[in-house]
Amino acid sequence: MAKQPFPRSLSDKLRQLAGHSDIQYPDGYELIYSSRRTLAVQITSGGQVKVRAPRRTAKASIERFLTEKQDWILKYLTKAAERSEPAPPPLPEHERRRYMETARDIFTQKAAYYASIMQVTYGRISIREQKTRWGSCSSKGNLNFNWRLIFAPEDVLDYIVVHELAHRKEMNHSPAFYAVVASVLPDYKKEQRWLKEHGNSLWNVV
Repeated sequence: MAKQPFPRSLSDKLRQLAGHSDIQYPDGYELIYSSRRTLAVQITSGGQVKVRAPRRTAKASIERFLTEKQDWILKYLTKAAERSEPAPPPLPEHERRRYMETARDIFTQKAAYYASIMQVTYGRISIREQKTRWGSCSSKGNLNFNWRLIFAPEDVLDYIVVHELAHRKEMNHSPAFYAVVASVLPDYKKEQRWLKEHGNSLWNVV
């Protein structure tokens, strides 16, 4: 089916967003009729909008549905566009080593500071570049930190250090574990949220 134009309010907001960024937003949506009973909207990984509708659904009902969902659509279109941005060129090895040494200095100081507050000990500190982890603590108390965290806000680094040191008291993610974290950083959930929402951006800084 041919692409359908967005309702005017959604179209106007997309034009406003496009005028303030380099993101290319779609100018319409793909409408797919099926035997389903409810309306649904999907944002594809390529940043396209697909609407699935029951057969014989009135166009006015679809436009009303899209208008009600426009904030959600705008949010996830922007996220899809950010994910699809080209990756930065490979980082020269000498620069990576420099960043890792900077990270080592930072995390060495922070680990010592918070370990004294929390009254825990730890083993060696390793600096890594893991796609799936910001930090870890082994059963022997060895700490690992992702060097890309140095581009995050200071409070986020503090949270990661406290999180890993808290494993020296609780080797799990139980309520007791988070109670240890909260005893040092009462607002730690704010930093958790930042990592969830912005963590991927740390891979595109350099």
